[in-house]
Amino acid sequence: MQEQTNIFEDVSNPLDSVEEIIISNDWTFDRMDEDTLTVHVSGKYGHYKMAFNWQEHYSALKFCCTPDLTVSPNKLEEASKAVNKINSTLWLGHFDIPLSNTANAEAHTPCFRHTSLFRGMNYSSGASHMEDLIDIALSECERYYMTFELLSLHQQQGANALSLAMMDNIGEA
Repeated sequence: MQEQTNIFEDVSNPLDSVEEIIISNDWTFDRMDEDTLTVHVSGKYGHYKMAFNWQEHYSALKFCCTPDLTVSPNKLEEASKAVNKINSTLWLGHFDIPLSNTANAEAHTPCFRHTSLFRGMNYSSGASHMEDLIDIALSECERYYMTFELLSLHQQQGANALSLAMMDNIGEA
């Protein structure tokens, strides 16, 4: 067990690398403490809040990226099916929509999540890993923003609207 502890000690806190990435992109962030950081990012379609939580004991980083949308309570069943379909296409991370019995609208905010293990990484490899993770999360959130936007509307759309929103776009008009 002592050998395992020594292995974990060579991993630096990846939030330091995240902070450098954020500063180079001129994004607004808050480093609440050594192990927690949040950042606000504007994308093509919406605004996103990213949260990073470092667990030194496991050399693991929990990451979450949430769009500025909340799923309408009357569409939670439809949203659950959409998230399952979306997740089946992802190579990294997953989306979820926390389901809660509370009246708090934030309880129904879609979230892209991924936990990364950093054991064996050094400062430079961890920085590259974090850059890739941020790029992938933003890309996936933008890719499915229209889907979550439709699910945030209280009125019902036609049966094809959600299917069209989930389709991959090629090119721009």
